Amino acid sequence: MLTKTMDPAKALKLVGTSPVRPDGVPKVTGQAVYGADTILPGMIWGKILRSPHAHARIKSIDTSKAAALAGVKAIVTGADLPDHKFEYVGPERVAVNYWHMTRNILAREKVLYEGHAIAAVAATTPAIAQQALDLIHVDYEILPHVIDVDAAMQPGAPLLFEDMITRGVEPAPATPSNIAKRLEFSVGDLAKGFAEADEVVEMSFTTAAVHQGYIEPHSCVARYGADGQCELWSASQGHFVVRAYTAKLLGMDIGSLLVHPAEIGGGFGGKTVVYVEPVAVALSKKSGLPVKIMMSREDVLKATGPTSGASMTVKIGVTKAGKIVAADSTFKFQAGAFPGSPVMNGAMCAYACYDIPNSRAVGYDVVSNRPKSAAYRAPGSPISAFGVESVLDILAKKIGMDPLELRYKNAVSAGSPTAWGPKHAHDGFKETIEALMQHPSYKIPLGKNQGRGVASGFWFNGGGESAATLHVNEDGSVVVATGSMDVGGSRASMALMAAETLGIPYDKVRSTVADTASIGYNHVTGGSRVTYATGIAVVQACNTVIEDMRGRAALTWDVSIDDVIWEDGHAKLVDGRAGDHAPLSLAAIAAKRAVTGGPIVAEAAVNAGGMAPGFSTQFYDVEVDPETGHTRILRVVAAQDVGRAIHHDYCEGQIQGGVVQGIGWALNEEYVYDKDGHLSNAGFLDYRIPVASDLPHIDVVMVEVPNPNHPFGAKGVGEVNIVPPMAAIANAIEQATGKRMTSLPMSPPKVLAAIDG
Repeated sequence: MLTKTMDPAKALKLVGTSPVRPDGVPKVTGQAVYGADTILPGMIWGKILRSPHAHARIKSIDTSKAAALAGVKAIVTGADLPDHKFEYVGPERVAVNYWHMTRNILAREKVLYEGHAIAAVAATTPAIAQQALDLIHVDYEILPHVIDVDAAMQPGAPLLFEDMITRGVEPAPATPSNIAKRLEFSVGDLAKGFAEADEVVEMSFTTAAVHQGYIEPHSCVARYGADGQCELWSASQGHFVVRAYTAKLLGMDIGSLLVHPAEIGGGFGGKTVVYVEPVAVALSKKSGLPVKIMMSREDVLKATGPTSGASMTVKIGVTKAGKIVAADSTFKFQAGAFPGSPVMNGAMCAYACYDIPNSRAVGYDVVSNRPKSAAYRAPGSPISAFGVESVLDILAKKIGMDPLELRYKNAVSAGSPTAWGPKHAHDGFKETIEALMQHPSYKIPLGKNQGRGVASGFWFNGGGESAATLHVNEDGSVVVATGSMDVGGSRASMALMAAETLGIPYDKVRSTVADTASIGYNHVTGGSRVTYATGIAVVQACNTVIEDMRGRAALTWDVSIDDVIWEDGHAKLVDGRAGDHAPLSLAAIAAKRAVTGGPIVAEAAVNAGGMAPGFSTQFYDVEVDPETGHTRILRVVAAQDVGRAIHHDYCEGQIQGGVVQGIGWALNEEYVYDKDGHLSNAGFLDYRIPVASDLPHIDVVMVEVPNPNHPFGAKGVGEVNIVPPMAAIANAIEQATGKRMTSLPMSPPKVLAAIDG
């Protein structure tokens, strides 16, 4: 069934407003149930033993003393999980290797980073479980380790996998290395392009690994029944994916595992994978009792995926007139202990904002003795943008052009080519640049030690598989159920789109997230896909109900359905068609459902394509203290194409949230390892995320270029906002100090060293 697109000339009554969020009161009052809040009768506690070493061979694991401890009900190691074939499954950008995944859940041959899970215990109390962990003896052969991505690529570097041969190289290398994959995207003739350039800048940059910093640690409760049926309560960004991964890793039928969604205290991409869920299920199966596992903050930082740190070289050439004629870059991303960094995304997004006739982006996916990387808001794109957008700023100065003007002259629009093949299908980027050019704050004079920096960013946004159901109660209220976890306000946006489509008040719609047995498959809440893809499913279900309402009204009036229209929440006769009947409201029709056809229910399932990418352009005003190197953010203006804002305040909040995380990435956040490969700042006391006093007012400019492939014009808004901040702040610091910062974070010691140097 095709989704009807709203008439652009028709005024919307609800979409674009900011009603009260459905989850607001439960969260404020503490009634919302998160992953760690679930308690089941007879429940016991699981804890995980983690490696103290960055790299070591596991010679043996002795659990006998732990098993003998009173109160211990089950112990599992990697040997208790089925092994899996070594293969990459799925599209290359998001390929999964279950051989790797099962070894990340519980180590087997080796531990590959400090914090790597080795064994797990379930006991009657947390204290006994911890005591049991202390009784497990692991015999290690400590091995040399490597932390830095450039060092990991060197010949002779300690190998994480003695048989890893780089993919993407022809002919295949004869010797193993830590380089898991090489990839390349190229168009045109680089030599010709650089020959046409009047100015060429080539620079190298590094970024640090940073964590998503969600407030809620990973947690779950598993109950494995004697009948082989299992239930799992999990804090995740996608309970269907939790079901799929957990069942696969444990060799279960997917239908035997029911996963309940819990409220989620932040994810930002970091909860699209599993860490503790398969372990909890294995412990529950072995003990015959429900098992709860909760990570500590230290566990989260040491053992769950931060985004990659990276090393890169960027070379770009422009003419005096401001035309970018060539770009050539190399991106080396830390994958962590197992392959799978977002380097492909980084390479694809690097020049995606610009129409460049000759370009090449080469990427390397490199393993090192760190926790495996995971998605973090537009994964890969902020990293490559730091280099590309910094070089563009330098080039703008060299040719004497305003940095926004340079970006505008080269901005892509609908029909512009991409380095990876298809043409851009949507506008929106130029409009974000225009919004800043016209913003009054862009012309505000700056003072001493102050600077202004701009940068832009791109993210693909997503579509994919979603399902929704809708049923109308006898009083005319409506329940909308989807399987998309509500991370950024999707319950509100689904209710708004349903109410707008049906023509009923927002408060007549209850929007819920259903478990894996109660709704069709929904992919993860990630990639900025939910408002787009799940929204299409909701609108399709609403349109099915509308057709049902028209039919019931026609039956009531004894007319043809063609004589009935649906308008403003009522069935009405087409003027002059079939007599004089008063309009019937949704509630009036629902009240007589038993005599007009029974329950009023609809469902829809989509595999949504046609998603529109996200574009963002931002500028930052900063002040740098020349005595300390401290950078204070004075002003932020962030312009983003949001398609059409469904819930206005949620869109604004998503943009502000991405900006804040980008500020932390730019100025403070990093993983700090000592010489032994131990993480030195595994807690929020030492891992420094921004707090309110670090931040100015963040002025959001929402540019609305509706996506014609969505019934209300929606585009994903949750990710591209984190792409520009690092480069924009670096550009502002350069204007304030005259010093170009090329390494993240641009912390006070680094900035002061640059000033003094």
